[in-house]
Amino acid sequence: MSIEDFMLTCPSKKFLGVECLGCGAQRAIALVFEGKFSEAFQMYPAVYTLLLFFVILGMSFIDRKRKYTQLLMTLVVINLVIMMISYVYKHSLLFF
Repeated sequence: MSIEDFMLTCPSKKFLGVECLGCGAQRAIALVFEGKFSEAFQMYPAVYTLLLFFVILGMSFIDRKRKYTQLLMTLVVINLVIMMISYVYKHSLLFF
């Protein structure tokens, strides 16, 4: 049994046959925890900023005295930009 047996399937890919902006994130996070850092980045370029987002989000729940809103919103924007650029790049390679 592997970790991929426990991963969620992408509804967009399953029902429409089209990958979404988040496709590959679960596998990339699993690769990070296996120590395969470059493969994780190749799988999903936003993996490190996404992990940083979750760490900061966790800190915001633990340390309620500080305000993490601005930092979290900045990370959301950075993640969306990376996700969109990598999505367009990945799908533009399919046409060439």
